[in-house]
Amino acid sequence: MLDLMRHGEPVGGRRYRGQIDDPLSEKGWAQMQAAVGDTVPWTRVVSSPLLRCRAFAQTLADRHGLPLALDERLKEIGFGEWEGKAAAEIEQDAPGTLARFKADPVNARPKGAEPLADFHARVAAALEDLLAQHVGQHVLLVGHAGVMRMTLAWALHIPLEHVYRIEVATASLTRLRFDAGRASLIFHGSTRVGR
Repeated sequence: MLDLMRHGEPVGGRRYRGQIDDPLSEKGWAQMQAAVGDTVPWTRVVSSPLLRCRAFAQTLADRHGLPLALDERLKEIGFGEWEGKAAAEIEQDAPGTLARFKADPVNARPKGAEPLADFHARVAAALEDLLAQHVGQHVLLVGHAGVMRMTLAWALHIPLEHVYRIEVATASLTRLRFDAGRASLIFHGSTRVGR
């Protein structure tokens, strides 16, 4: 079983943060703690090394005596010239840009952004290793909206052209079950850990 948890709100609020290493805000910490509660079903935690994921993952692992691993391949996608910008700033500079991006995320990329296929390949490689190393375990992956989209695309064979149709709320949880290499989506977008 693999649970995915998106980080809570970072300092600075919503923006195309990409690989900028902003920490969680107080609200972000509260969102993640509320989503997890007191009882955890996991046997281990894996996290993006970026602070908005890593700090909570470390705290959770320490609190419950769970092994924690950080994986560089689970960093958010690099957004190039959009890094650190809010949607309103991007639209002000070039009206219609975000609509084009969401309609065609493969080709309508920000200048200097990581190609979507490259991002998918690095997340897929991390997931393949994770599942091979931890067969039969219930793993929590603390990551980013983009990582969650790539995980769903990889596990459920969703074309990359459609990944931005998947909404990923702050501090939300998604669960995938893997049987003989076949993935099933158990739930998506929960704000509380499913038992």
